Amino acid sequence: MSDDSGECAFCRMAIPESPVEHGGKQFCSTACRERLSETGTPFVAADSHRRIQPGVSGLDASLPNGFPRNAFVLVASEAGTRDRALGAELVWRALKRGEPVVFTSFQEPPSAVVQQFIAMEWNVLPYLESGQLHIVDCFTYRLDGQGRDRLFDRMGEWNRYLSTVARAATTPVRDPTDIREIENKLDNALEGREMIDDGLVVIDSLTEMGTLTQPVQAYDFVKDVRADVCKGRFVPIFAGAAFGGGGGRGDSFPHDLTYVMDGLAELKLDEEPSGDQLVKQVRIRKLNGAAVDPEWHSYDFEPGTGMVTDERPSGASGVGKRTDGEQTGESGDDTVDGDGATDAPE
Repeated sequence: MSDDSGECAFCRMAIPESPVEHGGKQFCSTACRERLSETGTPFVAADSHRRIQPGVSGLDASLPNGFPRNAFVLVASEAGTRDRALGAELVWRALKRGEPVVFTSFQEPPSAVVQQFIAMEWNVLPYLESGQLHIVDCFTYRLDGQGRDRLFDRMGEWNRYLSTVARAATTPVRDPTDIREIENKLDNALEGREMIDDGLVVIDSLTEMGTLTQPVQAYDFVKDVRADVCKGRFVPIFAGAAFGGGGGRGDSFPHDLTYVMDGLAELKLDEEPSGDQLVKQVRIRKLNGAAVDPEWHSYDFEPGTGMVTDERPSGASGVGKRTDGEQTGESGDDTVDGDGATDAPE
């Protein structure tokens, strides 16, 4: 029977049963009492160890209470939606929060990864130098020794400089067709930055990774890193995945793994009523364990600012708003599309 005794002095959560009292303080459990006795320090802020705000306007608009730190989020994007700029902003916001970040690149060499941030007027060079930002390079394997030399020689002076700076903050993957090597290199990067309950992992393209391996291996990779990184370390992952035009996600890898993913963010292009131009739109379709408002929001990116959203969300007015486990006429994790269609639990 609950007596609503207030907040635990260590974990800062509500005490549902009779409190454990010690030294004039109240605890929800003996474990919390002993932990405070060992460390002498409670958690600084309630929920700080359990959830965070991405800091990206279009995602924050759908997440009134942030997202869990142990979430694996698939970012499904249509060509032309600037998904790489979204990945760069997720990294930048985490760096500015003081968190370490590991960026796993399948689509571009390290110098091009750094150039993404420079193009957005975000200077990541100090974070590369300090080790707060680390790159796991799954791209450069495509080039043999002579090819890598030619790539470097053909660069302009600025890109050659960026490549040199990035080299010390990069772990090359010799054979990205070997998922065990990728997992080991990723784990080493996380371990080197002591990333437990802290930091962020961004994978630029699961679609590209899926072209390098057998389907079973690709599925195993997603499930393994979700278990080891998100559930084991409480470090969230945002992983990109491309889909064709028209807004359909399809049923190929990794889109057929949405039942495994903790969260699904979608980027699409929609035609304006006038038909004059295409508008970029973003929404969080689902996120286990978090309140979600799955309405579409129009957006674009501005250098130095990042994602900028239209204050008026697109889609039917008032449709799709819910809190976790609560929705008119539905229950559980069902969500409502911005066009009013209901999706079954994934």
